[in-house]
Amino acid sequence: QVALVESGGGLVQPGGSLKLSCVASGNVLSMNAMGWYRQVPGKQRELVAHITGTGRAYYQDPAKGRFTISSDNGKNSVFLQMTSLKPEDTGVYYCMGDFGPERMSYWGRGTQVNVSS
Repeated sequence: QVALVESGGGLVQPGGSLKLSCVASGNVLSMNAMGWYRQVPGKQRELVAHITGTGRAYYQDPAKGRFTISSDNGKNSVFLQMTSLKPEDTGVYYCMGDFGPERMSYWGRGTQVNVSS
């Protein structure tokens, strides 16, 4: 089994910055991809950004130019640096990891981000 634990959420004013972290532990095999998803009440979880094991990053349009995803494969970690935050970035941010040759996916429990003045 693999456990993902997120940290770094909190309350920030519009225009501010936050850095989210996620660490995978347990029976972690090779990392195929890790990513960040956001969910708000009443809506489906949606992709924010992900990064492959080879370091290729992908961003959904709202995150482009403001967020940066990075990873530390040696520590099975992924990070999301968020800048110029907007109220619409508010939500629970979940970490997802895709590991091993069978591409098993795992989820963290989420970290709350509130962007408000």
